[in-house]
Amino acid sequence: MNGNIGRRWSILNALAAAALVCTACGEGSAPGGDGRAPLTIGVAFETLQTEFWVAAWNKLRADTAARGITMLEAVADGDPNRQFEQVRTFINRRVDGIILVPKDGKTVIPMIRAANAAGIPVVLFNRPADRTDAPHTTIAPDNFAITRETVAYLVDQVRASGRKAKAAVLLGDLSDVNAIERRDGFEAAIRDAGDLVEVVARIPTAWNQEKALAGFESAMQAHPDINFVFTSSDFMLPSIKSVLSARGRWKKVGEPGHVLLAGFDGDPTAYGLMVDGYVDATGVQDVFWEAEQAIRVIEEAKAGTPPPARLDDPGFVITQANLSSLAGRMWGAVMSKRAEAP
Repeated sequence: MNGNIGRRWSILNALAAAALVCTACGEGSAPGGDGRAPLTIGVAFETLQTEFWVAAWNKLRADTAARGITMLEAVADGDPNRQFEQVRTFINRRVDGIILVPKDGKTVIPMIRAANAAGIPVVLFNRPADRTDAPHTTIAPDNFAITRETVAYLVDQVRASGRKAKAAVLLGDLSDVNAIERRDGFEAAIRDAGDLVEVVARIPTAWNQEKALAGFESAMQAHPDINFVFTSSDFMLPSIKSVLSARGRWKKVGEPGHVLLAGFDGDPTAYGLMVDGYVDATGVQDVFWEAEQAIRVIEEAKAGTPPPARLDDPGFVITQANLSSLAGRMWGAVMSKRAEAP
């Protein structure tokens, strides 16, 4: 772990600790100004052990507070049984809605059914359930479209160079629908590129940093001329940096020997590497938009509007060309700047 990464994790741990210390804060919020009774929303996250979830959590806390909504808070630390108990507690307290980040798509279904039985709307935040007839709303990124657009940006750079490229892709855990959709978005963009890009390595990582490092090292040994890399999550960028640095291939955009590099998520690591000039682009999940929509769905359900089954986060692609104009919408950039503030 390098110094920058270590510092970011220290900041993350501090933010997570602050959030946990304030569990159940916000109770007793002032009534709203529109004459309606103030709402109470239960928010249950499976974990706060990534920067993405901390960013989402903080956005929900800020927006509920700004709207006079009481936010009851719970974190299950990866235990679906514990999360079910937390949901039951929300139900017993007759909350107006529940926002859930479940452990997985299967164990959440009984939670949805329990809330359905109590007439409480449920929003699954950024993580869908397995197929079920239990009514709920899913708000999740359009992984396929965002990935396809991100990889297309790299293809455009290849086309502009007048040369062909040899590519590697770091895949996620293919039991995770998010990983599958990102893989499919990558493959679609490559098909669109015709014979401009040859994929020489498809690296399984199972969302594991060590597997990513070993897999990418093996790919570079077998194909040292790889010059185009897409990672299905930004959290694997440090592994890519490590392998390329050891080979003298960690070059900035525009420098001779630069490896075209893009990711997905929009996390603080990707933002820092884009500012430093090493990463060409990343597909950004608009976590702030997702949080706003989750609250809106519950407010509208309380007002009588049937909740939608799904809302797609369209996200966006941030590149070296638009970094300065879009950084304010990139959650990783926002967290990074807050952490650096005095």
